[in-house]
Amino acid sequence: MSVGDLLDRVAAEQPDRPVLSCLQDTLSYGRTQLQARALAAALHNLGIGAGDRIAIDLPNGPEFVLSAVAAAELGAAIVPLNPGYSAHELQFVLRNSEASVVIAAEEYEGQDKLELFERLQFNLPDLQYVVTVGEEDLWYDDRIFQFEDLVSSGEGKSYPRARVDPEEDVYAILYTAGTTGKPKGVMLTHANLVRTNGATAEALGLTKEDKVLIAVPMFNIFGLGALISALTVGATVVLMEKYEAASALKLIVETKATVVQGAPTMFAQQLRSGMIDQLDLSSLRTGVVAGAPVLDRLAREIRERLVPGLEIAYGLTETSPTVSITRRNDPAEKRNYTAGRLLEGVEVRVLGDDGAALPVESIGELAVRGFNVMKGYNRQPEETHRSLTEDGFFRTGDLGMMDEDGYLHIVGRKQDTIVRGEYLIYPRELEDLLRLHPAVQEAAVVGVADEVLGELTCACVMPVEGAIVTGDEIKEFCQGQIAQYKVPDLVRFVDAFPMTGSGKIRRVELARMVRAERGARQS
Repeated sequence: MSVGDLLDRVAAEQPDRPVLSCLQDTLSYGRTQLQARALAAALHNLGIGAGDRIAIDLPNGPEFVLSAVAAAELGAAIVPLNPGYSAHELQFVLRNSEASVVIAAEEYEGQDKLELFERLQFNLPDLQYVVTVGEEDLWYDDRIFQFEDLVSSGEGKSYPRARVDPEEDVYAILYTAGTTGKPKGVMLTHANLVRTNGATAEALGLTKEDKVLIAVPMFNIFGLGALISALTVGATVVLMEKYEAASALKLIVETKATVVQGAPTMFAQQLRSGMIDQLDLSSLRTGVVAGAPVLDRLAREIRERLVPGLEIAYGLTETSPTVSITRRNDPAEKRNYTAGRLLEGVEVRVLGDDGAALPVESIGELAVRGFNVMKGYNRQPEETHRSLTEDGFFRTGDLGMMDEDGYLHIVGRKQDTIVRGEYLIYPRELEDLLRLHPAVQEAAVVGVADEVLGELTCACVMPVEGAIVTGDEIKEFCQGQIAQYKVPDLVRFVDAFPMTGSGKIRRVELARMVRAERGARQS
C-alpha cells in the first residue's frame, strides 16, 4: 500500500470524516483528497511527475499535508525541509535532492523566503518552480506560483495516476546530520513508512476515533511518522504550527486530543508549565515519547499527570522511524526502564567492535534489519554501503543491549563514548543523573582532550530558569551515586545548546565550544 492509498481508502468509505484540524480550519478526508488531486493536476501540468522531487519548506499546516498527498498521487518523492534552514543549508539540500519544485512559506520568522529563493535560483539548476504559501498579494512570474491559485487551477482537471511500487519507489528523502557529520538524504519508500507507522499505530491501539496532536515538526521523521500513523487508521490530525508548551496544553483541551507525541523535553516543559492541574486534560489516553533518552522518573510523571498510556519508543530516520516500542501490557519495570520490544518483523543484532554478534545482555552497537530500514542515502552509494553489514543490517551507531526477555535498552551513541584513562564512560548514564538535580533543565556530557588521561569528562549544564547552582555543587551531587571516575572533571553552564533541526544536541559543536573556551582560559 502507498501513502496515497491511505487517504484514498478513508475518503472512499467516509469522505466527511475530519482528517485535519489546524487553527480555525478543519478538512475532511474527502475535501483533502479533492484539493490534493487538484494540486497534483496543476503540478502535472507544469511537467512534474513520477520520480521527481518536491521540496516542502513549510511548518506544520494543511498545505504541508496537501503537498505530501499530491506528491504521492503523482509518484513523486517529497523532500521535507526545515523552514529555519540558512541559505547555505537550503542550497545544499535542494541541490543534493535535485528538487524540481519547492513549496515554501512566503515568510518565516522574519525571513523573506521568496527573496531567498530568488537569490539561490542561479545556483539550483534543477529547481524549476517555487510555490508560495501566504497572504501577501505578490507579483508572480512563470516560475513562481501562489499555492491557492495553483490548487484552483487544477480543480476538475485530470492527470495520470502514478503506478507506485511501494517496496521500491521512494516517497520521502529526509535530511539528517544526526549530532555530528554532514547532512545525508535518507531515502524511505512507501512501504518503509506505511508498514512501520502502521505497526506503531497498532502498538498504540490507535483507532479512527482518535485525535492525534502533532506538535513535532513534520519535516522530520517523528512528525511525518505521526501523520502516517494517523492516516493508517483514519484518525484526525491536530496540527500545531510551532511548539510551545502552554499553547500545546490549551490546544489539547480545545480539540479534546487523545494522542500526543513528543521528545522528552517537550513533555518536561508541559509538566513544569504550572498549567497541568488547572486544565481538563482527561481526553488524553496514549502517546509516544522518543527522540532522546527518557528518564524513568519522567516517564512515570507523564503517565501520572498527563498521558496515562504513554509509551517509550526507539527509532531513527533511517528506520522510518520505529524499531521498538513499549506496550500497555508490558510489566511496569520494562515499561519504565526500556525502549520496549521490537516491531514484529524487525530484527536487532548487537555488534562488538570487531563486527561480530554479541550474546544477550551484552552492550554493543545496535544493528537493525527489516521492512523499516531505508533504501539508502541519496546519491551516496559508498556511505550506504558503509552503513550496512554484509547481510543487510543497518549499523545505527547507537549503543545498547537486548535483555533476556527481548526488551531493548539504549545506552548512548557509540561515537560519543568517552575514553578517560583506562575507563569507558557512556555520556547518557551521567546525563540521566544530572537531570535529576532540581536546578538542571538539560545536560549534555562531552569529552575534552587531555594530555594525561586522553579525555576528560565535561558536563555542560543548562540550569532551570532562575536557579543558582555551582559547578562544585554539580560534582558533589554526583559523588556516591556513580563510580568516582564517572564524576565530571569539568562543569560548564550554558544558556542554550546548539541543536539539530530534529531537536537533538549537536555534540561535536558543543565539544568544540568547550575546547575553545578551555583553550582561551589556559592561554
